[in-house]
Amino acid sequence: MKKLLILSGKGGTGKTTTAAAFIHFSQAKAIADCDVDAPNLHLVTNQQAQPERSDFFGGDKAEISTDQCIDCGQCQQVCRFDAIHQVDGRYQVDEYACEGCGVCVHVCPQQAVALHPDMAGSKYLYQDDGVFSTAKLKMGRGNSGKLVAEVKVSMLKHAPETDLAIIDGSPGIGCPVISSISGTDLVLVVAEPSLSGISDLKRLLKTTQSFQTRIAVCVNKWDASPENASAIEAFCQENEIPFVGKIPYDKTASAAINAGHSVAEIDCPARDALKQIYEATSKLLEL
Repeated sequence: MKKLLILSGKGGTGKTTTAAAFIHFSQAKAIADCDVDAPNLHLVTNQQAQPERSDFFGGDKAEISTDQCIDCGQCQQVCRFDAIHQVDGRYQVDEYACEGCGVCVHVCPQQAVALHPDMAGSKYLYQDDGVFSTAKLKMGRGNSGKLVAEVKVSMLKHAPETDLAIIDGSPGIGCPVISSISGTDLVLVVAEPSLSGISDLKRLLKTTQSFQTRIAVCVNKWDASPENASAIEAFCQENEIPFVGKIPYDKTASAAINAGHSVAEIDCPARDALKQIYEATSKLLEL
């Protein structure tokens, strides 16, 4: 199974739109949405089955037993994250501020504070004619890279015999992106034709090179700034990076996305450009 990861330097560049179109063109049976902070691929891939849900436990969080606590305040004094406060005269832990360091547990004279596993998000697995694995991290939680790894493992574990797996990654170059890149065969970067888009592309290139993972590039809404689109293409040529195509700005495509459809389902210039990019990417994957 070849694993294609689709990334972008920032949100809103068309990464998920491209992933949804590729899924439609390839009729992929193994899909994952690894943008666990804001998953949305399910909105444009028409998942029919009810998902299997399971809890994701990240790090630990402190909890104070009101029965054992004598309100001495030592835990509050040593908490460098300002996560412990008095509420109605009793000390409580703010779950969003607590980092689970355990100092409060160490200093409590009554052993009234303990660390407990934190339910940091939910994993979802759709199984119908294939498998679609995704997850959603709770607000303010860390360990997004660990959750992304579990999303990918779930997809691979339940995937049927298939040639291609398509993974929609997170924007940027943070922990979830690093976890997404691991083990993939090719990263397709959807670039924005702007100065920041060029900078984002360079950062993503450096990140993927650390994993010795191949990279290809396309530009979305290239006609919004032909000069910057040409600069991205020239950068790819200079660095021997496959440049697989350009997608024009298309109001028809925007309307389809807003209605919850994949661009691949409608007849429009953006769809034609995406089909050519998909075919060029498939050749790189030797499908």
